[in-house]
Amino acid sequence: MNKTRHVVAIVDDDPRLLESMSDLLESAGYVARSFSSAGSLLVNGLSDLDLLITDIGMPGIDGFELRDLVRKSRPELPVFLITGRHEIADQGRAQGAGGFFRKPFDAQALIAAIANALHKSRDGG
Repeated sequence: MNKTRHVVAIVDDDPRLLESMSDLLESAGYVARSFSSAGSLLVNGLSDLDLLITDIGMPGIDGFELRDLVRKSRPELPVFLITGRHEIADQGRAQGAGGFFRKPFDAQALIAAIANALHKSRDGG
């Protein structure tokens, strides 16, 4: 059976954001998988994911660390960073990210960026 819907993982310690992001992604035709911490995502595994969206400011493994861990095992996996903390958003580490969004972000811009990243990864970059 061909895989018809892309799987997008969301990692954020805010349950309201996880719920609203899941709803947004599902309404756009994606399969959303929500995780309240980087550790829970890593325990679940990365093999079936097509894209990862992670908050930067989380306890334990933060979004930058998670992105770096993911890049070691799945360098082709697109990773988007999100944050509500504008002092983090202005750092060079955030600006160099492929997909970066400040909260609150424009839902349609996020969906368009996801579609673009998935198209690029499917076509080999």
